[in-house]
Amino acid sequence: MDRLAFNAVASINEQRVSRQMSVNEMANVSTIGFKRSYEVATRAVQVDGAGLKTRFQPQSFSEDYISLKGGPVIATGNELDISMTGSTVLGVSAADGTLAFTRRGDLRINAQGTLENGQGHLVRSEGGGPLTLPPGLKIEIRSDGTVMGTDLAQVGVKTPVALGKLMLRDASVTPLLRRQDGLFKNAAGDGQDITPGPVAPGLTSGALEGSAVNAMNIMVKLIDQSRAFEQQINMIKEAKTTDEAGASMLKPS
Repeated sequence: MDRLAFNAVASINEQRVSRQMSVNEMANVSTIGFKRSYEVATRAVQVDGAGLKTRFQPQSFSEDYISLKGGPVIATGNELDISMTGSTVLGVSAADGTLAFTRRGDLRINAQGTLENGQGHLVRSEGGGPLTLPPGLKIEIRSDGTVMGTDLAQVGVKTPVALGKLMLRDASVTPLLRRQDGLFKNAAGDGQDITPGPVAPGLTSGALEGSAVNAMNIMVKLIDQSRAFEQQINMIKEAKTTDEAGASMLKPS
């Protein structure tokens, strides 16, 4: 009966990763640009010990890989709001200064005149540096990420001027991992840029992308995980009862 109990305990331990992901997704059901992770995969790992090599247990081995499946697009009319299309991601500077990526597109101009997103991460330009915008200009962002500025005080024809370009990358062929701060990184390593994919990156201005998490689906998933946990606990209790019953039968009368 120890094998049954051992496998049940191992299953409970490994399912914790999936439960943690589900709780994190539920907490971010209203976060702008939030992306779900791929389902946790498991593999059989042989357990070392005395006796024959016959014991295996499931073990999680996948990391927090990002699924770039799109969320709902919310029209805002704000010219600094952007919703990235396809597998496009936006390059930003993390708190430690390293290159990271995000799908959060609620952009704003801070007190220093630098473009940042709603989390306060500085948006990177195509060249890798921050985007500093002159004051007093009407800003618009085009579908290819070019930032245009128009001087409304200009006499005569008001011609937009290119001020820079957002660092947009197509991540359709590059696996992304979630960082501890919620930003994305190239699975090849921290701070590494993304090799351009086969599709041109793009965006829609005047709109935001909502969370890719469906609240109803994640609630059902959490209920299923809770029931699976209860089943494993009941299996351990049943193994103990069966083991005690077998031991009592072997006692001399």
